[in-house]
Amino acid sequence: MSYRARMPVMVVTDSTAYLPVDVAATHPVTIVPLTVTISGRDGSEGLDVTPTDVAKALSERRASVTTSRPAPAQFAAVYRKLLDDGALGVLSVHLSARLSGTYSSAVAAAEEFGDLVSVVDSASTGMGLGFPALAAVETAVAGQDLATVRAAAIAAAERTTTLFYVDTLEFLRRGGRIGAASALLGTALAVKPILHVTEGEVRLREKVRTASRALARMVELAAEAAGDSTVDVAVHHLGAPERADALEAEVGRRLGDRIRHRYRSEVGAAVAAHVGPGMACVVVNRLA
Repeated sequence: MSYRARMPVMVVTDSTAYLPVDVAATHPVTIVPLTVTISGRDGSEGLDVTPTDVAKALSERRASVTTSRPAPAQFAAVYRKLLDDGALGVLSVHLSARLSGTYSSAVAAAEEFGDLVSVVDSASTGMGLGFPALAAVETAVAGQDLATVRAAAIAAAERTTTLFYVDTLEFLRRGGRIGAASALLGTALAVKPILHVTEGEVRLREKVRTASRALARMVELAAEAAGDSTVDVAVHHLGAPERADALEAEVGRRLGDRIRHRYRSEVGAAVAAHVGPGMACVVVNRLA
């Protein structure tokens, strides 16, 4: 029996979930891309614009990189098709409303469909969004109704911790994703920032002296977030596979058989534009 035959509710997310390619290909989830503009040229994240494209542009002094949300009409077209194809409801899970207008676009589109479409703000991005989306898919595959699928996504979002390291806060400052005062703190005396996503915002968690210490401290914080729970863990990076290797290995060593599933992917262009090359991230999702 196909997934579709068992699913009264279909799940939609956006491209900043950064689901690994094999996961996106094997799970019944529809991904709506954000738009990335490099020096005046628009492209869809994950389709026309790659992290490599953004990293190259960020290294060029005269190049500009900006991102924009999908239009409400894009979401409306997706919702309409899923409902026309037989879905009894649609759950749409998106990156933090405090980081992007994507959520508000989805809400505007959902108004056309009344109670048939429900929208959830994950209050995060990357697999901080991906884990709630996958929890929704798992619940939908089990044949649950829209209210239950929505509750599963919200619960997963509340149990997810997103920690990341960047070489500089300058890109986040330029994009308005972190306050200027925090940017100054992060660059003073050559300290290295450990950031987290909390209450839907990027905030400074701790400052350390070196990149290696930052990665080691992130492992400690990930272990604290996991507690005694069984967890799913995701590692992201941007142009820093060696940092991802080290982070993945150390988190695996610390948490051992408490890890149910492991995921890894490079962040896409929309987030890359704001974090810059060298970013490393770990996301911990505690299971109920």
